[in-house]
Amino acid sequence: MTSPPPTFSAPPAPLTRQAALAGWRAFLPKVAAYARTRNQVQQGQANVSRLSVSIRFRTWLEDEIIQDTLAAMPFREAEKWLQEVCWRRYWKGWLERHPQVWTQWRKQVRLLHQTLPEDLLARAEAVMAGDGGITCMDRMARELITTGYLHNHARMWWASYWIHVEGLPWELGADFFFRHLLDADPASNTLSWRWVAGLQTVGKSYLVRLSNIQKYAPEYLDGDGAGLERIADEVVAARSLPNAAPAVKQALPEYPTAPHQNTGRTGLWLHPDDLTPELGPLADLKFSSIAANISDAVYRDTYRLSDQRITSLHTMLNDGLSRAAAHFACASVAVKTEDPVQGLCAWAAENQLAEVVAFAPMMGPTHDLLPRLRAGLERANVRLTLVRRPSDAIAFSFASAGFFPFWEKMSRHLQQSLSS
Repeated sequence: MTSPPPTFSAPPAPLTRQAALAGWRAFLPKVAAYARTRNQVQQGQANVSRLSVSIRFRTWLEDEIIQDTLAAMPFREAEKWLQEVCWRRYWKGWLERHPQVWTQWRKQVRLLHQTLPEDLLARAEAVMAGDGGITCMDRMARELITTGYLHNHARMWWASYWIHVEGLPWELGADFFFRHLLDADPASNTLSWRWVAGLQTVGKSYLVRLSNIQKYAPEYLDGDGAGLERIADEVVAARSLPNAAPAVKQALPEYPTAPHQNTGRTGLWLHPDDLTPELGPLADLKFSSIAANISDAVYRDTYRLSDQRITSLHTMLNDGLSRAAAHFACASVAVKTEDPVQGLCAWAAENQLAEVVAFAPMMGPTHDLLPRLRAGLERANVRLTLVRRPSDAIAFSFASAGFFPFWEKMSRHLQQSLSS
């Protein structure tokens, strides 16, 4: 039976900095209630900020959110909200220390498409299309495809359903989310799926419970209740997954937190991991040109991103280019090529650049370009300088174990910053 259209439609995600500012101003008065209301999946999603896409691509910065929050209310009153803001930084810092988790996931996605039996691939496609046979789960899948968004609680339920009820590979489920979520983050998405599967915290899985959905999202259960017996509390059990190789911890990559003063012709490379260069350590540099690479071929062929996700990337990159051009008072260009590395090297040559400066990409698609980009620029005698925001360097240094040891250090740091 075909399930109704998505139940929990929400306002469009804020894809520009101006829209993010408006969204943040509207949500800040609700922060005090966040701990009490955040798990409810409501019509319009008014109880959550919907700023995840802005934070992921940094059209609005975590530092700005934290500063505004602590100026508006005491730390303890805002702690649950501040934890949520810092989760993404924790995941990113953890993945910086365990880069093979990202590369292995990408390899496994490609391998599964080649080796998974046809009946399992067909079942996976049906579940992703919202034709799995459990109406509430089908509604979530269709909501994701239609809107590019799911409430975090719904993401956990659906991931658990995919892994522990359907018995499908977590890697393909994570890829489905990565292709469709407008706020898809390499670290948060990959590591959250690993956590649900019981791989991130070994032996600790997250299990979907019908009673949990009844409590927090009863409207998902309205009308057709087909298949609910498959997610009854007493039925769902953790799947035993193949033993994965333990994630090997490496030293954090070292980047300067303040750039040297540039003297020759210097270009700014703007990329999706940080789209607000006018705030932070790059703000006072002088640039001759600014470029962002846009490669629909990579988006579609390598990552198979949805059209909606690609369009949102275009919007955010163009917004970042426009703001950067105004702030740095120089020309900006969206370099549209099939090969982003060739495009950026050609831009550097055309503008006779001696140096290209950028925020250091996090582990993920942009970071994967670095070896080829560095080599291409070196051949043209162009220096590549990567800078890390000081607040990222501090947060990442805390992300050496689980979240709660991280938060103990991070919360102490935030409270000390209040008194300094």
